[in-house]
Amino acid sequence: MAKDKVASVLSIAGSDSGGGAGVQADLKTFLARGVYGASVITALTAQNSRGVTGILATPAEFVEKQLDAVLSDIRVDAIKTGMLASKQVIHTVARTIRSSFPNADSRPPLVVDPVLIATSGDSLLADDAERSEAIQILTQELLPMATVVTPNLSEAATLLGRDVLSTEDMRVAAHDLCEKFLCAHAVVKGGHSTSANGSDSDACIDVLYSRQNEHFEAFSLPRLSDASCSHGTGCTLAAAIAAELAKKRPIAEAVLEAKSYVYQAMSNGVYPVSHTPPHTGALNHGVNLSTPKFS
Repeated sequence: MAKDKVASVLSIAGSDSGGGAGVQADLKTFLARGVYGASVITALTAQNSRGVTGILATPAEFVEKQLDAVLSDIRVDAIKTGMLASKQVIHTVARTIRSSFPNADSRPPLVVDPVLIATSGDSLLADDAERSEAIQILTQELLPMATVVTPNLSEAATLLGRDVLSTEDMRVAAHDLCEKFLCAHAVVKGGHSTSANGSDSDACIDVLYSRQNEHFEAFSLPRLSDASCSHGTGCTLAAAIAAELAKKRPIAEAVLEAKSYVYQAMSNGVYPVSHTPPHTGALNHGVNLSTPKFS
């Protein structure tokens, strides 16, 4: 019996025990966006909607075993990386992607979400002392292969070594990330901004820059007054972009679809997900799916 081909996406990221971010968010996003999801776990985190209380990094050798198992069997139409936990894991992931797809022209789209710090402010490196070396390996080995890198304001600032605050800062940062690290595209996310440039404080603006045609595009939606269901937004946006690229959408369409999806998932969030005050919520990754309600 003939079956329709479904695109496949590989998430290489950490596990979030609370289910709101990391691989759990990625796989839920893939399902919602109509693609098959595979995963490689780079770390276990003890985490909930409020923060991270512990990290156990997966040994780089076992990350490689997972990658080999997936890539030797499963067709991969796009790859998304998130929390990579250690400099050894970053190096292993970059080396394995490069060796598995030596021809850059036939390499599946690679979405790099340079996750360094959780929304709660907790570090997502198992050994924070190796931060500078981990960032160096990320920028030298992984980012040059990236179809798109998706930092938030603080991550863009860390990668570039300067503050990124205003919308104009975001434009310059997106350009400089591509030119300095040779990414094809960069999306600098403004969701964590409290005031993008004074006049943009009521809007959530993300800026896309494409290196090949030197093109900028801004994506703006009204900022939600209630951000209680925002945990995992960065992971989810990057995963949704990867899903759309796997379906062969052009980059600007992929970003637009992904941003709209995250906005719907926040607007229709699961609240409360925590049972103790202060109550917090979670993204509703199945916002476009039929979900039964209970009382």
